[in-house]
Amino acid sequence: MRAVARLALLLLFSCVALQAAATPALVDAARAQVGVTVRYDPAYVRLSYPGGDVPEDRGVCTDVIVRAMRTQGLDLQRAIHEDMRTAFATYPNDWGARAPDRNIDHRRVPNHMRWFERQGWQRAIGEKPADFRPGDIVAWRLRNGLLHIGIVSDRRSAAGTPLILHNIARGTREQDLLFDHTIIGHYRPTLPLARAAR
Repeated sequence: MRAVARLALLLLFSCVALQAAATPALVDAARAQVGVTVRYDPAYVRLSYPGGDVPEDRGVCTDVIVRAMRTQGLDLQRAIHEDMRTAFATYPNDWGARAPDRNIDHRRVPNHMRWFERQGWQRAIGEKPADFRPGDIVAWRLRNGLLHIGIVSDRRSAAGTPLILHNIARGTREQDLLFDHTIIGHYRPTLPLARAAR
């Protein structure tokens, strides 16, 4: 009985250690885009599949998430497309699409939000800095009504608010904006991410 309890405890600690090790890797992968992705470009582009991407010097907020997740073994282009093929009606249809489109679906914030929810990643919205961990993903509704998404950094502002890695009009940056807009989604990726892609 003691051996079983010890094994269970060891497995629990291993999972916690894996979570702690992989989350900073997601943050590092997003931070590596700073100074590389220098333009905001929402243009529709025909992409290769899977693993398709626009040129790395440009992109939108969702591309920050997609690129960071790929370093952790999860291709959101493929994961979202395959899920939409089997559950298209459960996804938002704000664009009048009649079928999934592997060129653009993974570049839309509402689709990220729905896929994250369907993975069980959703967390309470959170109202204070302590509610957010490095590697969490946050979605906002901006004052102009548009949606936005970014990754919580392991760095904080002078006031103690976690910074956000995101692309909002000027390329990938790390900025203090967590509570500047209305938070509409808070997600904590389950690791290892590679399993979620299959």
